[in-house]
Parts: sequence; structure tokens; C-alpha cells
Amino acid sequence: MLPPPSRSSSAPRVSGSSWSDNGPSLRLPAPAFSGSSPGTLGDGMEGTAAAAAPLSPTIKAGWLDKNPPQGSYIYQKRWVKLDADYLRYFDSEKDAYSKRFIPVSSISRVTSVGDQKFEVITNNRNFVFRAESDADRNEWIRTLQQIAEERKSKALERTLMSPTTNGAADPADKSGFLELRGFKHKLFVAVAGDKVFLYKNAEDYHLGIGITYIEMNVGNVKEVDRRGFDLTTPYRIFSFSADSDQEKEEWVEAMQQSIAEALSNSEVAERIWAVESNRFCADCGSPKPDWASINLCVVICKRCAGEHRGLGPGITKVRSLKMDRKVWTEELIELFHQIGNAVANRFWAANVPPSEAITPASGSQERRRFLIAKYREGKYRRYHPLFGNQEELDRALCAAVTTSDLAETQALLFCGAAVTCATGDPQCPTPLALAEKSGQRLQMEFLLHNKNSETPRLEVGGSEEKPYSVPLPSVTHNGFLYKTPSMAKPVGERKGQEEFSRRWCTLQDGVLSYYENDRNAVPNGEIKVEEIVCLVNNPPNAHGIESTFEVYIESERLYLFGLESPDSAREWLRSIAKSFVHPRAEELLALDFERIGRLHYKGGLNLERAKEGWFALAGSALHVCFEDSERQEPLQLRKLQELSIQGDNEVLVLVERRRTLYIQGERKLDFLGWVHAIQKAAGSAGDTLSEQQLTESDVPLLVDRCIDYITQCGLTSEGIYRKSGQNSKTTSLLEMLRRDARSVRLKEGEHQVDDVANTLKRFFRDLGDGLFTGRWGQDWLRATALEDEEAKISEYRRLLGTLPTVNRATLKALINHLFRVQRFSGENQMNTHNLAIVFGPTLFQTDGKDYKAGRVVEDLISHYVKIFNVNDQEMKKQQDEIMAIMKMREAASSGTQQAGDFICTVYLEEKKTEAEQHVKIPATMTAEELTFEILDRRKIVMKEKDYWSCFEVNEREEAERPLHYSEKVLPILHCLGTESYLVVKKQMSMENMLIYLASRVGDCKHGMMKFREERNLLGLGLSTGFHDRYFILNHTCLRLYKEVRSLKQRTPPLDNSHKPEKEWPVRNLKVYLGMKKKLRPPTCWGFTVFYENEKHEKQQWYLCCDTQADLREWFATFLHVQNGGALWPSETSKVRASRSQQDSRLGNISLIPLRGNESEMRNSVAAFATDPLTLLRNV
Repeated sequence: MLPPPSRSSSAPRVSGSSWSDNGPSLRLPAPAFSGSSPGTLGDGMEGTAAAAAPLSPTIKAGWLDKNPPQGSYIYQKRWVKLDADYLRYFDSEKDAYSKRFIPVSSISRVTSVGDQKFEVITNNRNFVFRAESDADRNEWIRTLQQIAEERKSKALERTLMSPTTNGAADPADKSGFLELRGFKHKLFVAVAGDKVFLYKNAEDYHLGIGITYIEMNVGNVKEVDRRGFDLTTPYRIFSFSADSDQEKEEWVEAMQQSIAEALSNSEVAERIWAVESNRFCADCGSPKPDWASINLCVVICKRCAGEHRGLGPGITKVRSLKMDRKVWTEELIELFHQIGNAVANRFWAANVPPSEAITPASGSQERRRFLIAKYREGKYRRYHPLFGNQEELDRALCAAVTTSDLAETQALLFCGAAVTCATGDPQCPTPLALAEKSGQRLQMEFLLHNKNSETPRLEVGGSEEKPYSVPLPSVTHNGFLYKTPSMAKPVGERKGQEEFSRRWCTLQDGVLSYYENDRNAVPNGEIKVEEIVCLVNNPPNAHGIESTFEVYIESERLYLFGLESPDSAREWLRSIAKSFVHPRAEELLALDFERIGRLHYKGGLNLERAKEGWFALAGSALHVCFEDSERQEPLQLRKLQELSIQGDNEVLVLVERRRTLYIQGERKLDFLGWVHAIQKAAGSAGDTLSEQQLTESDVPLLVDRCIDYITQCGLTSEGIYRKSGQNSKTTSLLEMLRRDARSVRLKEGEHQVDDVANTLKRFFRDLGDGLFTGRWGQDWLRATALEDEEAKISEYRRLLGTLPTVNRATLKALINHLFRVQRFSGENQMNTHNLAIVFGPTLFQTDGKDYKAGRVVEDLISHYVKIFNVNDQEMKKQQDEIMAIMKMREAASSGTQQAGDFICTVYLEEKKTEAEQHVKIPATMTAEELTFEILDRRKIVMKEKDYWSCFEVNEREEAERPLHYSEKVLPILHCLGTESYLVVKKQMSMENMLIYLASRVGDCKHGMMKFREERNLLGLGLSTGFHDRYFILNHTCLRLYKEVRSLKQRTPPLDNSHKPEKEWPVRNLKVYLGMKKKLRPPTCWGFTVFYENEKHEKQQWYLCCDTQADLREWFATFLHVQNGGALWPSETSKVRASRSQQDSRLGNISLIPLRGNESEMRNSVAAFATDPLTLLRNV
């Protein structure tokens, strides 16, 4: 136990003291706040020293006389403090900042030198102190020796200063010379961790003996002028000046990061560091790494973390041990204990040549090259013995996740095993489900963090450091620009003119340089164009300078430039853009872009590897030059079906009708700018129709949402559109829809019909320029005066053609809706005339006194078919939809409906609440279209040989039927009973069936099956037992023969002597997989057949096969003959937009009905999905 610190009750302060003990040459400046006087850093800080207590508690403190260096015999009174890290002395016990600190780790010994004096001997310098008595001196010596010995016994020193000569300390985040206000000479300053250290010179910095350090948990940094900045604490304001504005920006950023670290929590870090290997960076070996890659399970230092981010979230997901508290669950911390740097590097760094390894002193370029080779290319990894055999890798992964062998799972996953591979177990369809079933929490955690990880792959002949494969064009430009200091975060507020400095700028030889003036030969700073990743053209007067633009570079820095002349600013924009945009994306330069740059993306049918593309945002269109395309493709952002952010703000998902694009946030700074800009461009921009979010048919999404909801829920509502809703609810709903109609879902029970109707009316009444436009509105009103109906209709059609595209599409959609509403006037009391009275003044934005407005609307509704050229097919489609709506309304006794998304409930993979999708089913929609609609919504990737289909499931019969891809869905909905539903899932046997059909000889199928006929309503027919029957299936009919003995010839005879017992036309059959368990089928391999003839007479019977192969062969033949051989759509029709990864909560469980005992049930599913070789046997 150490003794308590001894303190003298009081002692006078020595005036004229300074940080130097040999005179006033480095006298401290006056504090930068009132109430202070010249003196030490602690002047004016009485009573505050306790608040600045260091992290290590004080072990001993008291007054001692300090002997100055250079042989002076004049002792100065000093308040001395000792803690576990430093011996420090102050002018006063109330001072917050010391005059000198000596690391305890540098103390070699402490000796007595007589007369109450003792000497502290370090590796390079000695310090002499004098106590008030021999006893006090001896106590100081004993305490110092004990603390020094304890420090020497520790393997890792805990000092937070910059590196000393013995290399025991962490590297400084930023170090160099700075001016401190009031001093003739510069001080050497080092930012390390959560402290800022001040030294007299660079020699002291390397010796580790400094003046004082500043705890940054009480600090705040503020830029003052071009080169100056203040570090403010409650006890002192330190006013620094750097050599240049760029240097100042780097110092400010380093100190801000130090503040963030000081305010963070180190509890997680201490727990992670409890494992020896995690105490050093997994990549360069730096001590005390406080960052980590949570999917790779490696702990890394700050410098390596910056390069990890450049690899992208598909390779490595970087998080802070101290600041990202939410991500560190108990499972993740335990995962780092089990894997961590030791296990991870046995895989990732198994074959690192010494010449390619990096050290704590390695530069950024060297680190980047090493990390790309290590993690993106997997150059040094230990290859799994199964590498290259996808099927075996997947099978091994399924086995590994059921054990605690995390190293095996890691090796399999990063050697190519698919994290979502099929397991063959319908109860646990994915490795994640297997791990959960086996109770392997850490396996689950590892799989979840690597759900979207990319497999390392060596890019032969490629260079990851330069994004260009051809030289960039040489562009030259120069002139004066206004510039602010560079920033490490987005421009959050308007910059005033006084914050810009005028600089001479040149763009030449691939470098953008800025000088103090046009006479200077040495630039203040440079930007290499190959490092530019984004260029932003700000709106006029966004800042104090009229025209401004932003330049983003790879190292997460942002430069803001400006000019008073828009034309000159535009020239600079074009020149910079041309200098860094890849030649293949040159087409983008012709656009009036708001933002242009390069981003990583995934899209198309291959989502394995992120590619680099060039993007330009112009208005509401995002123009993209994909890696494998020579032409740019525009995405109309206001027509997106979905716009969302996935992961931890790492992936922006854009869903169009026919494709999905994933934009990855490789760099946080420019990616956030892209996200905000795209979100803004995808929203409504004003009060005119063309500025709204639109559907594919150019109808405002707001209008479409309201019309769909009223069509679903309000066609029979009495007084629809005549009754007024609640004003407050109407106002709120209109604001939400105007802000982002894409994200609004109108639900029955949550929204009232009259409120939605009122919202639609108010939208049209407040519409800028009106629906009929200010230019043509009066012509529409004058047309009502025409007495000849044909002439009037002709005039309306002419005026319709003059309207802008969006206005014309919106008018047609609205009149089509009102045409439907009046069809139900018997229930809703709103005939054509009544609707015209309501909508005339609304659409023409009049006070209601002009009757002609109502006449126009009445004419448009009455002559809807002629004016809008509606053909018979469209009319039939509308009638079918109305019938379906009313049928669904009558059948639905509970549940909610969503406007635009609900006519029929379709499930994804299995019937449960979270798998529901509410889909509008037009009369023309096919099963293929419905399937892709569901996959689009859930962003599921359709990989090669993924045979997604829509199934009709009959729960009562315990059977299901895959719909043919061309089959219309609406007629099926009309026939669905209450115990049937639709589900979209994979046809697990489709590939095997295609193999069988391609290998067989002839179009017929014949053989023995067990047959049972369902008892009919009159009690006739077979009621019990299955019987062997011989069947022949050809392209016209299915025949059943009772006698088998005479049918052993190669080709079954079809003469009268061998007439079949039963015969059914193929076109009248519906074949379902599965059958009811209560029938006690003799085998697991059966299906149910429904027959209905032209007189609507129905039969139902059951067939059982002896083997799994027989089942697939018979079912494949049924599908083949019923659909003219077109079992699956051709490749061209299968090309669809890419989709995101499947929701892990849903899995891919099959809904093939199960029969028999538990073992037979498992066999039933497994057999239908596996054993393709048996399909190739002779038939």
C-alpha cells in the first residue's frame, strides 16, 4: 500500500515563472480570457485543478524545491504530482497545466544527494528536487522507486504520448511545430489518442519529456482565421497558428478526432483487448488498436481502419471499439474472443512474404496495397482443401455451422461457400437456420455479419490503386478562385463571404494547385485529379459567393471553391470534370449536372462483385455509365418504386420496374452527399404536376395512391367526393403525400375514405398552373358551347393533345376513376352530374359560379371512351378489375387494405404474417409477372438456375400446383376458396424436370401408378384403397388401363381390344403435388388430379408413384403436354432487374405438402429437390 500524498499547507508562488526553468525566454502568454494575468498556463484557474484531474489517480503530491538546469543554485518552489504515468510539477497546486512532465517509464532510478535533496534520473536527463525534511525526501524516493519498478514490470506501457526512442508508446496521430500566441519560438505539438502534448522542441518529443498535456474530454476546437485556430478548455484558451491553411485544417481535424475519442467509452476496447492477440493491429502490428472489422473479426489501428473503409462494406465493415457502442453486442464481443486477430490471421495472413508485410510506420499507399491484396484479393489466405468445388464447400459449410468450429466456417465462407446456400433441409433451409437449430449463437453472429460479404478474388493484371485503365485527358485551366479551408465533414451551414480566401488556382498536368497569389511559385496545396471522386455544382447563392462548387477526394476531404461569375464557375466545373471523369463516361459531361463522380455499385444479374460506375445527377434523373457499358443510362428518380438505405447507411437501393441498383458507400463523406441529393431529387419538387413523384404511366404518385385507395375502399361509399373529410386530417395527409408519396401507405381503418377524397380534391384545387393549364383552360370551357356532340368530342380530343404529357396522363387517370365511381351511383349516389358539380370548380380552380367547368367534367366522363380512345380490351380489363375488387371486398371480413398494393394477398415462400405481400392484380397479369412483382418488392436476387414460380396452394387438400408462367392470375383468384392462397417460391425440381425432358425419347409417358378415386356426392365411385393401374399420357389425353398383361409391348396398342378403362382430355386436368394424409397413401410420392368437363362436371382422384424419380417424370410430362412443351420461359424473357438478398427471416422453406410419418415427410421434400441423376435413367 502506498502512503497518502503529503502536502504542505501553503507556499508562495514564484512570480515571473515560465515553462523554462532557466529564465524568462519562454514566458507564458496572458490567458485569452478576462480575469487572467500573465504567468503560467494555470494562472487565473484557482479552484479548478480538481476538475482537470487526469485519468490516472494522484499517488503522491506536495511542495518541493526544483533546481533549475545549467548548474543554477537558485531553487524554485514547485507543486509536484505523481501518478501511474507521469511525474509533473506546477507553479501552484491550483494550476491545471504543468510546467514539465516526466514519464514514469523513462525513470531509471531515484537517488538521495544529501541536504533533503533527491535526483530523478532518466535515460537522457536528470532532475534534482529538495524536500522540506529528510523524512519527506525519503518518502518521495521510496514512492518513486516503487512506481518506476511497477512500470518496468509491465509488458505494455500505458503512456498515451507520442513514440519515444524505445518505441514503447503509440504513434502520434498528428505532430509538428505550431506557433502559440505570445511566444517567439514554435512549440512541438503532438496529438495522441485523447490528449494533446506540448514540447519545447522535437528532441524533447523523442525523449518523451514534455511541458504539459491537455485532456481533450474538456476541449473544443474552433477555426479563427486562415491559419489560426483556438483550442478552448475551461481553464485556458490555446491560440495556435499553423504554417498554411491546409496545415491548419489537418490540425483542427486531428484535434476534433481526439475530442471524439476522449468522449468515447473504452469498456468494449478493454474487453476486446483481454485477448493477447487483439492488443496489436491485425494488419500492421500497432499497439492498442481501437477499431475493428466486425465481419472479418479483426482488431485494427486507426490508420489501417481508414484504408479498410476504402475497400467498401462488401469486403470489410469498420466500427470503432470506443464510439460505436450499439453494435457491440455480447455475442459480437465473444466472437472477437473466439476468432480475433490470432485465428483470423492464421487464415488471411498465412502466406505473407516478409517483403510485403506492413509495419506501424508504413505509409497510406503501402497499407492500401497490402490490404487490397490481403482482403479483397485473398492473396495471402490459407486455401481450404475444398476450394473451387462449390457444391462441396456449401455442404461443408452446412456441417460446420452446427459445430463450434468458427475457424472452419471462416475458411469455408471466404473460400467461396455461399452464406445462403440451400441445405436440403426444409425445416432449416439456410446455414443460418441450421446454426440456430443447433444452438450455435456465435456461428449465427458470424453468418449475419457476413450476409452480404464478397468472396475474395484475385484480379489478374488489374490495379486497384488507380481507377483508370486509360490515361485521363490533359486539361489546362487557371484563374482566381475563392476557397475555404478543406473540411472532413459535409458543409452544414452557409459560408459567409468573409470565410473565403482569394487564391490563384491552376489545373495542369493532372494537378489542381492553389497559391497565395499569382506571383507565388510554391502552392499552398494541391489536389491530384486522380484522387477526385465527386464534383458538386451548388445552387446559386448557396454561400456568400454567388457560384460555388465542391470537390471531394478519396481521403475523405471536401474543398469548397467559388466565383462571383457564373460563367467562369461553369468553365472551372467543366474543366475539372473533364480532367477526372473516365473517357468512357465522357457522355455525362454534356449534362447540366448537379453532381458527378464515381461510385461502386451492384446491379444486373451478377451481384457477387461490386463494380465501379460513373454517375451524374441532373434534375430528377440519375445518369449512370456502368462498368460494362459504353452508353449512359438514365434512371428517372421520381418514378422509382423504392428508394431506401440498407445496412448501417452503407448501401442505397434504387428499385425501378425492371431493375434494382445498389450503390455502395465506399467513402462516407461523398456517399452521404449522394444519398441526400438523390433523395431530394426523387421527391416532389414543387406544386405543378410535372414536379411530383410519378408512376410509370406519368401519373403523380399522390393521385395514384388516392385513386387506388378509393377504388379499393370507397366505390360504394355514399356521397363520395361530396362529403368533406376532417380538415386537420386532410391537411396532414396532403403534406405527407407531397413530401414523399412513395413512403405513404393508405390503410383502411387508419385512413377514412372521405379524408382521402378530400385530399385528392384539395391537391387539384391547389395545383400550380392547374390540371388544364392556364394557357388552355379557357379553350376547354369554350368547347362546351359547341352544340354538335361529335364536334365537341373532336375539340376535346384536340385540346387533350395540347396538354403536357403528365397533365394528359393525369386527366385520363382521374376521368377513368370518376367513370368507375359513377358506375356505382346506385350505391354511392354520385352519378355523372353530381361528380361534375364537385370536380368542375376543383379542376378549373374557380369559385363554382361558372357552370361551364362542370359541363366539361360531365362531358369527359360521359364520353370517356371516345375522348380518350379507350379500346375494348381496356374496358374489359377495367370491368374485370372492378369485379375482382367487389369480390374481394365481399370476401374480406377482416384485415387492412393498402392503396395501390392490395387486391390479393400473396405470400413469399410460406404462409405467415411477415411473408405477406398485398398486390394489385390486373386482368392481364400473368403468373410470371406476379412472381417478379413479389421478388422486386422483397429485393430477392434471381440467380442462375433459380426457378421462382407462383404456386396455388390448397390447404384442405394438402396439395399445391405451380402456375405456368403464362397463366393469367385473375381467373384463378375468382376460383380460389377460403382454404386456398397464392405463394411465390422456388420450384426446387424444375432443373431436374428440364433435364429429364431434354433426355427422354418421344412425347409419351407410360407406366404403373397406384390410383384412388374420390367418392362423389352420390356415394358412387371408389371410396377406399389404392389400386395398381397402368397409365399412358400423351399430348392429348391421359388413359387408364386395368389390364396390364397385354400391354407389355414396346408401344402400347390402342385398338378396340385394349380400350382404356378411363380417358381424360389433358386440357381439362389440373395436377397438384401432394395429397391428404388421411387417405393413407402407400408411398410418399403422390399427386392429386382435378378434372372438370365442358358441362362443369367435376371429378377428383389421386395417383401415387413408387419412386421419387417417377413422381418427377410424370409431373414433368403433365406440364410438358399441357403447355405445348414450354415448361419455362426462354432466356430473353427471363432477363429481369437484379434484386437484393433475400430476407434472412423468411428462408426458402418449401411448401410441398407432407404426408406419412416424420421420416417420410422429410423424404417427400428431399426427394423432390435432389437426385438429378435418377432422371437420366432409361425410360
